[in-house]
Amino acid sequence: MLSRVLRSAVQASKVVHKDASPLSAVETRVAAELNTLAEGHPALKDALAGLYVANVREIELEGARKAVILFVPFPLLSAWRKVAKQVVDELEKKFTNAHVLIIANRTMVSGGAWARSTKTSGVRPRSRSLKAVQEALLDDIAFPSEIVGKRIRVKTDGSKLLRVYLNPKDAVALGDKVDTFRAVYTKLTNKAVSFEFPSTH
Repeated sequence: MLSRVLRSAVQASKVVHKDASPLSAVETRVAAELNTLAEGHPALKDALAGLYVANVREIELEGARKAVILFVPFPLLSAWRKVAKQVVDELEKKFTNAHVLIIANRTMVSGGAWARSTKTSGVRPRSRSLKAVQEALLDDIAFPSEIVGKRIRVKTDGSKLLRVYLNPKDAVALGDKVDTFRAVYTKLTNKAVSFEFPSTH
């Protein structure tokens, strides 16, 4: 349940910082576009009523392209995914040469920090480990496609490349986004990755 203060903030802007700090230029624009989108689509307005974005990040890519990342509260991720296709399609019409991604805000906590904290007890949930957070990030980036396989390639210099295979049926719809997926994951994790569609033959 949203608190009364948070509900009021969500009604005023679709981008709400937890610390109530001012929005950046791109966040202000995303908030305005989301409000316009809700007003222009009555069915979508109800779906977006209780949804908001925690922060927005813009990443410059090769070829004068960019990625606009909407970080949403983890408890709202499933609700965001129900409207993700329409929201992403509409926002990409407004942001020139940009791909829009919706990613959940997840908190990674090391085992040592968890044990030392006075606010936590018991065994650290697996979902808070670095590995689990980065695996979940892959799912968010690839959505709505499904990850059907993963392989780690070790190069001769000892470096590693994670090869992520997406459902081949999405090759046409998402084929032009795999470079964006790769760049965003690498930017957020500093790990090399490739997104590919396995052959169906």
